[in-house]
Amino acid sequence: MSYPLQRSTLSHANGRHVLISGASIAGSALAYWLHRYGFSVTVVEQSETIRRGGYPIDLRGAAIQVADRMGLLPALQRAHIHTVRLTFVDGEGREIATLDPEWVSGGSRERDVELPRGALTSLLFSLTRHEIVYRFSSSIVASNEGDEGVDVTFSDGRRETFDLVIGADGVHSSTRELTFGPEREFAVPIGICFAAFATANTLGLSQEALCANVPGRLAALYAAGEHPEKLFTLLAFAHPYVLGRSGLDPALQRDLTAKAFAGAGWKLPELIATMRTAEDFYFDTVQQIRMPAWTKGRVALVGDAAYSPSFLTGQGSSLALVGAYVLASELALHPDHRGAFVAYERKLRPFVEMNQASITTGRVGMIASTPEQLTERNARLRELTRSAAARANARRPAHSAIDLGEYDALQACRFAS
Repeated sequence: MSYPLQRSTLSHANGRHVLISGASIAGSALAYWLHRYGFSVTVVEQSETIRRGGYPIDLRGAAIQVADRMGLLPALQRAHIHTVRLTFVDGEGREIATLDPEWVSGGSRERDVELPRGALTSLLFSLTRHEIVYRFSSSIVASNEGDEGVDVTFSDGRRETFDLVIGADGVHSSTRELTFGPEREFAVPIGICFAAFATANTLGLSQEALCANVPGRLAALYAAGEHPEKLFTLLAFAHPYVLGRSGLDPALQRDLTAKAFAGAGWKLPELIATMRTAEDFYFDTVQQIRMPAWTKGRVALVGDAAYSPSFLTGQGSSLALVGAYVLASELALHPDHRGAFVAYERKLRPFVEMNQASITTGRVGMIASTPEQLTERNARLRELTRSAAARANARRPAHSAIDLGEYDALQACRFAS
């Protein structure tokens, strides 16, 4: 079906209608703040509904401030996983070190929150589902900026014009590709691939993670969330990264993972066998997104679409929440999107770059490439168990390296729709 191009008739206090592509953490958080500040908001999501599954994620530092301002902190704390230990073993299953997870992540047990990703997306959706238009099973297939806005064509044939379009559709953002260019221009490969899936908790783990390493390979089992009978499983391995279109084939992805872990010992044969038939199998490459600009004309990017730091930093969800808050606040403070976009980049970029850079210092070398690097990594892990000074040095100032105080006056604003 073909729809005629139409101008949205929705109107809020400032008369701007914003399209957000992606009902992600960044997308739903941005929708919440824009609606609060009086914008008319539509969210388009290619999935049939909110994605409620996924691995555990962390919220730290400035992201906790944002969650508190949204009134989410009590619910987040109730969903907090409370992981109590992280044990590293070698390829034979022999213990190397058992640590408090915060010693590795550099976070704060008293303030930070860890919860299933789906719990956060569900909470964000619950804040906005009754006030904001969500269009599921739909996506942007074409866009063209004119004098009055951005003309958008959707996958269902619908055509509409919006004042602004925001891409919050993840590291493989189609919004970014339509406006800024192909992903390869902005992707910075880390040289690691990973497979994720669920497996049975035959080890009896509870509120803990178990990591086995051999050079160039990491297997992590994580007991967390509402299903203690299951383990989140992550198999990560060094790889040249360039897989091409054939790399999208799940059969090839499973074969690559199985080949990488052949002969790795420990529980790997059983894990590979489970991976072969896992219905929730997910595979991707580890990369950061680094762009010279996150905005162009009337289009902006937020979250992983603009500045994915990679899961190795543990800061993707936090950057998404903080970025959404800063972008919405700057749009509320500026009468024109051009000034708002400039202020958004100026405010957020130092915070993003500091967190992206932490990949070189954080996670104490989780995937060491050589036997020598693995020996050095293990020595650092053991030092963390012995030395309070080493634990103090593991703290990450990047988690809170942004001052959100300039937006305090906006907290009292809630425009009528």
